[in-house]
Amino acid sequence: MLLIEKIVGHTSDADLHARVHHAMHHGGLDTVTIAPEDLGRHRLKATTARGRDIAISLPRDQRLTDGAVLLLLDDYVLVVRAGPQRWLRLAPTTAAAATELGYQAGNLHWRVKFDGCDLLVAISGAIEAYTSRVKGLIETGRVVATEAHSTATEEIE
Repeated sequence: MLLIEKIVGHTSDADLHARVHHAMHHGGLDTVTIAPEDLGRHRLKATTARGRDIAISLPRDQRLTDGAVLLLLDDYVLVVRAGPQRWLRLAPTTAAAATELGYQAGNLHWRVKFDGCDLLVAISGAIEAYTSRVKGLIETGRVVATEAHSTATEEIE
């Protein structure tokens, strides 16, 4: 098992981009897909696209991201790819509903982002586990709930 103890850089780094691009075109690029909910972890085990078992043990000041370069050798580059993220779009119909929704989402410690007036909640598991927590808002029509998808490199659809 290969032990990774630091992030070398990112594919967007100018000095690494050319080496990653070269590896991609010469059969030396390998990737490891990490679920979005695991990107914040500092220790985990995974298997790369080529079947190589790895253990990741990062210092606290480093974080996995889509495009993180974990290993850079002359003939081999290992890059992190974030798996697709499912999102629950919660669209409040009034300012009062938005306030209540925000309050509930904060108390539940949901990972969120905003799209205009809509609240996007990162989903890990069954969507019903999330909609049940704001059921009263949804059933009364004060919030409209739909599912949206994205990857780490795409915008919300």
